[in-house]
Amino acid sequence: MKIDSITLHHLSMPLVSPFETSFGRETDRECVLIEIKSQGLTGYGECVATRDPGYNYETAGTAIHILRDFVSPLILGRDVKDAADFQNIVAGIRGHNLAKAGVEMALWDLLGKRENKSLRELLGGVRDKVEVGVSVGIQSSARSLVETVAGYVSQGYARIKIKIKPGRDVEDASAVRKEFPNIRLQVDANSAYSLDDFQVLKPLDALNLLLIEQPLFEDDIWDHHKMQEQFVTPICLDESIVSPRHARYAIEMNACRIINIKAGRLGGLSQAVMTHDICRDVSMPVWCGGMLETGIGRASNVALASLPNFTLPGDISASDRYYAQDITNERFVLNPDSTIDVPRGPGLGMTIDEDALKQFSLNRIEVK
Repeated sequence: MKIDSITLHHLSMPLVSPFETSFGRETDRECVLIEIKSQGLTGYGECVATRDPGYNYETAGTAIHILRDFVSPLILGRDVKDAADFQNIVAGIRGHNLAKAGVEMALWDLLGKRENKSLRELLGGVRDKVEVGVSVGIQSSARSLVETVAGYVSQGYARIKIKIKPGRDVEDASAVRKEFPNIRLQVDANSAYSLDDFQVLKPLDALNLLLIEQPLFEDDIWDHHKMQEQFVTPICLDESIVSPRHARYAIEMNACRIINIKAGRLGGLSQAVMTHDICRDVSMPVWCGGMLETGIGRASNVALASLPNFTLPGDISASDRYYAQDITNERFVLNPDSTIDVPRGPGLGMTIDEDALKQFSLNRIEVK
């Protein structure tokens, strides 16, 4: 596919409600939409880096810099055969996985449109719909959290994830578990704790949780191994797994029993599939994490989650969980069985609402 043009859209979109984690609170979400034209076709990808360097070091600003000044010059005007070819081309750029993943997503969209195949077909997905859950940010109190969770349960979500941080952990999780004794419940710390906090978190073991996600430092694997030895509840790694190699390291160190796969964090859908396969081969379950994506990124996540070893519900959710208006004409809807349908159209199967794109645009950069 010869890359004829690249346009970067820096977006800021208001969230339906604020989303708070251990590293910050968002009321509006920034991201970068990547538009690539090739031989009469247009592909879209989403770089999920947001305004602040809380989740990792990348931001929407740094991503635009890397995409404009380093990635685009390597592929503009060039014939990029597929995702593997793209990864070889950009191999000299260290890190910046969120930026690379956004471009690779657009290339998959182009490839699907060229071959008239859905992303699910291209990736080898096996499901027409995928199990999903909802991620609930930190609320003002444990009681407010329970009320918020109750609202999502009434909407049909069968799996709940709550964010935790020091001082807002065991009490919050216990309150939700007491109110919903049979719900599939998990917690996510986003690297808020150290190994010294083991005794603080140990009561979580009594709450029958699906998993405890990324309790320790974002670059750690070994201390997670030590913590997993002390817990019956499975530890799940997210931020620590930045490549298929890191998934292998975590498996060999017994650092976790579950891995959260995010294509953005790993550097692209191709790397996510490789990680899925590594985990599948040792019977380690995986699930698809979310980054408050627009319809573009959400379509990519749903297709990825259709692969066979995604055996736990993903943080994908319906479109209206986050946005009253999205940048895509198509919206994802929660089915009564807590699933979301996988798009069937070519590529991502999504079309852009041009008016919404203009409304939420902070900047439009045509790379030349």
